[in-house]
Amino acid sequence: MSGTFRRAFPQLSPSQGNPLTRRRFLGSAGVGLLLLVSRPGQAAQTSMLAVRVWPARDYTRITLESRDPVVFTHQSVHNPERLVVDLEGVELNDILQTLPTKITGQDPYIQLIRAGRNRPGVVRLVIELKTEVSPQIFTLKPVGEYGHRLVLDLYPVEPVDPLLALLEKITPEEAAVGGAITPQRAEEKPRKTAEAPRKPDLPPRETAAETPARPAKPADDEPSVSRLITITIDPGHGGEDPGAVGAAGSFEKHVTLSVGRRLKARIDAEPNMRAMLTRDADYFVPLQQRVAKARRVQADLFVSIHADAFISPSARGSSVFVLSDKGASSTAARWLAQKENAADLIGGVNLGVKDSHLARTLLDLSQTAAINDSLKVGKAVLGELGGINRLHKGEVEQASFAVLKAPDIPSILVETAFISNPEEEARLNDEAYQDRMAEAIVRGLKRYFAKNPPMAKSKLARLD
Repeated sequence: MSGTFRRAFPQLSPSQGNPLTRRRFLGSAGVGLLLLVSRPGQAAQTSMLAVRVWPARDYTRITLESRDPVVFTHQSVHNPERLVVDLEGVELNDILQTLPTKITGQDPYIQLIRAGRNRPGVVRLVIELKTEVSPQIFTLKPVGEYGHRLVLDLYPVEPVDPLLALLEKITPEEAAVGGAITPQRAEEKPRKTAEAPRKPDLPPRETAAETPARPAKPADDEPSVSRLITITIDPGHGGEDPGAVGAAGSFEKHVTLSVGRRLKARIDAEPNMRAMLTRDADYFVPLQQRVAKARRVQADLFVSIHADAFISPSARGSSVFVLSDKGASSTAARWLAQKENAADLIGGVNLGVKDSHLARTLLDLSQTAAINDSLKVGKAVLGELGGINRLHKGEVEQASFAVLKAPDIPSILVETAFISNPEEEARLNDEAYQDRMAEAIVRGLKRYFAKNPPMAKSKLARLD
């Protein structure tokens, strides 16, 4: 190190600093001095690569994708409600300036967003809110096709209750089946009803018209139950997690949502069945929350909808999977489970939030009864799917899918077809095929419940 350098920067040893910077200094003393005296906070600014907004009833997610990690601070402001986020070392480029245009009037939580330079090297986002929120803000490392991400999840202070949402859709006729409760009756205590006045005794009439008719015997595929059957439908992936992508650009998350909505409509049309979707729009739901939603409404069955993909475009056919506590039934099943279980990495989960209830739920892997029932459901559904599409395998497969780990709910995962197969990708985007797929699943569910009617419940749902 030269004497000039030592006198100017006595605190640096020859081994310290950026070697490239030292070489520049030694080559040109004047330029080297200018580079070394720059302050740490004046490092090169990072650029935003993309901004995305996912509004939903459950919560609204804002994702800022960048080339490098983003340093941020945030604070909530009240009267009116706002969330202020400062992004340090970020360039206010054209992509970031499009963020305000991505807010629609239908967003349940965001009124508008403003983005601008607050001070040198700092971009400020001001999010004007429609109601008070409980924000979760966290960063994600690069994964898949994504770079660094800063995620802003805006949850309502009062979380959306899937049970209440389900109760609101119960008709008076449905409420009369098996004593299901309505929203108005949800908080009521049982009351004694006054006895109706007794009619005077009349002499019996021995006429055929007065003979009580016996109830008709249900068909083989009609559930014989005295209460409503609740089924949770889980459209796979969503939001930040597109799932598999077909050769023509189809996203698995769009196919699963469309099939899921059609399946829900057909289940709701049955007189003794009703369904709930884990997501009813294009947004991400963590795997554990999908399970928790099903347990919150005490579902009788959990059906997860997917569209498979494989490294070879020749793979084709429909499949049904259930949970395994002894390992996967095939190498392909193990590979698929690993891929589906990685959805939380792609979609982005805030690991700083821990839910002990969910942890207890997913720790219970001794689900022998639930797995046995799942195999029965899967066999019935697979038999119906074979009538509208070739089967990838002629038997129900098993693997350790995280989304099937509700310990007390029979659960199946339906792979409708291979979206990676060009022919099946086209069919998956065909509305008529989606209708036939939904109808086949319903027929399978009805066959199962006809032979395995659910036990009576004293309430529609309960909290553990």
